[in-house]
Amino acid sequence: MTLAAAAHPGFLSPSGVEIAFLLIGLVTFGAAVMTVTTKQLVHAALWLVVTLGGLAGTYLLLTAEFIAWVQVLIYVGSVVVLLLFGLMLTKAPIGRSPDADSGNRWVALAVALAAAAALVWVVVDAFRTTWINLNGTAAQGSTKITGEVLFRHWVLPFEALSVLLLAALIGAIVLSRKTTPSETEEQS
Repeated sequence: MTLAAAAHPGFLSPSGVEIAFLLIGLVTFGAAVMTVTTKQLVHAALWLVVTLGGLAGTYLLLTAEFIAWVQVLIYVGSVVVLLLFGLMLTKAPIGRSPDADSGNRWVALAVALAAAAALVWVVVDAFRTTWINLNGTAAQGSTKITGEVLFRHWVLPFEALSVLLLAALIGAIVLSRKTTPSETEEQS
């Protein structure tokens, strides 16, 4: 046995954190599948809450507490509420919607499986020999390192996302407005 192999734990002796990571990953995966397969839009939004909550749990297990709370506050708290708000304002059908089924389930499933396989292959290949020291002086999940990376490289995408969400909210409000008979006469 080499010294490098002895320094890192193997896959045959999982720790409690690895077992919890696997269980949370399975719940998150199941909730994600339910999110995209349910025919009721409100149920899909609620399954999305479970999915995003599972991701926050995995961030906690990876000692990235700041990212976990950002996940809960922004995605679970804001994005899902905005999604539900948009569903209610646009008077989208709450129950089963025949318009939500295009009949291309098998094509969509094939594309989804191919994309998932490609993503798993790329991630496994990229991080095959990478070991992250979570006990170091500057752990990768710490607030200081995360803040430096976010404000150095990811400011523009976050700002673009906020503008997109604002535009979606304004669009939902405009679509939900009722036109009065006097407004209809003025427009013609």
